[in-house]
Amino acid sequence: MFTRAGYFFVAVILACLMGPPSMHASETKPEANKQLIQASFDRWRAGTGGPFELLAVDATWTITGKSLAAKEYASRDEFLDTVIKPFNARLTKPLSPTIRSLYTEGDTVIVLFDGEATAVDGKPYRNTYAWFMEMRDGKIVNVTAFFDSITFDEFWRRVPPRGR
Repeated sequence: MFTRAGYFFVAVILACLMGPPSMHASETKPEANKQLIQASFDRWRAGTGGPFELLAVDATWTITGKSLAAKEYASRDEFLDTVIKPFNARLTKPLSPTIRSLYTEGDTVIVLFDGEATAVDGKPYRNTYAWFMEMRDGKIVNVTAFFDSITFDEFWRRVPPRGR
């Protein structure tokens, strides 16, 4: 039979062995974020969804460099309305991504991928992207995006969006 002191001693030993409760949750969070991003890219490639569904309403998206779309977008809707919708309106069907690498560190998921599609003028569009995505509670809250701006700008200028 344990005394009260004995139970306390066992509880302290177990707590030391297990670590704080939040430690175990945070150990799985990077992997869970990585799996969310992988699944969203799988849906994007299949034409049934994509990573933009994971954007928080107040997410910021920064396109680096000097392309025609380069700047910081202050919300999901600003980014989708200014870049993604006009981009997709220039294609016969949405971009198809092929992931080269997927990394995670803390709350950040980094994906390096190739994107390919056919523009409405019949010519191919191909580019390579690197997205650094900060995650919070299963949502993307901040993205920094890199891509070949020369390829993007040539496509953006050459192909007018359908419906405009």
